Amino acid sequence: MPSKEFEIQIMNHTLKGQSYETSDAKGVVVIVHGMGEYGKRYERTVVPMLIKESFAVFSYDQFGHGASDGKKGDNPGYEYLLDALEAVLDKAQKAHPALPVFLYGHSMGGNVVINYTLRRKHDLKGTIATSPFLQLAFDPPKWKLSMGKIMDRIFPSLTMPNDLELDALSKDPEEIDAYKKDPLVHDKVSTRYSLRLMEKGLWAIEHAPSLSVPMLLIHGTSDRITSHKASKSFAANSNGMATFFPVEGGYHELHHDLEKNQFFEKISKWLNQQLQT
Repeated sequence: MPSKEFEIQIMNHTLKGQSYETSDAKGVVVIVHGMGEYGKRYERTVVPMLIKESFAVFSYDQFGHGASDGKKGDNPGYEYLLDALEAVLDKAQKAHPALPVFLYGHSMGGNVVINYTLRRKHDLKGTIATSPFLQLAFDPPKWKLSMGKIMDRIFPSLTMPNDLELDALSKDPEEIDAYKKDPLVHDKVSTRYSLRLMEKGLWAIEHAPSLSVPMLLIHGTSDRITSHKASKSFAANSNGMATFFPVEGGYHELHHDLEKNQFFEKISKWLNQQLQT
């Protein structure tokens, strides 16, 4: 799919991004990817769906991911994740000053777009979070958490394998195989990356009542990586501003799972509903 490349500078890091245009754009969507992947991974499924619905799309590679600068799986601090999103959001709004703008974040990216929506000043039309990392779907070993907290104090940029259960991404074996063969995918994560995401996920659930724009949270009920119950709790705390849509039997990457048509239909319908309000 044709795209236009761009760069942003954050904390002496060059982050790479791309935009996808359509001649009949009625809105703009900024995509924030998940841990270990990168923005262009969405141009096979999510981007075409959005272009078909007449939305221009911007995406980028976060610190230590894809083609962007930085140690693989590390970042200089959580607030810089929000700064990077703000820079891309600003670029998207300048490119389309008359169009409404939405955020779309998956997993780690879901954590980032939710926190951005809650913490920063903006004029977003709405936010979509798919399988957001608000809480893990499992309890990490206590020794690993304790070790991580120690390393966070003395060596916060230390990266370790994330021990991701690849078969929990999708029920489609072809998608799992494609993930394994993708040279830009990695399994590294630093202690400050993972611990800050955990902390900010819990913060977001607690502060959901302050949500001021519509939000859609979509989560598979069989996600073994991030907790669909946490997404449901966030929506329940949001005073009606967030909608929780469970995908029965869905795994973590709903856009690559067997239920993807249902997933895309829900997103398309929700986006168009927001444009009518």
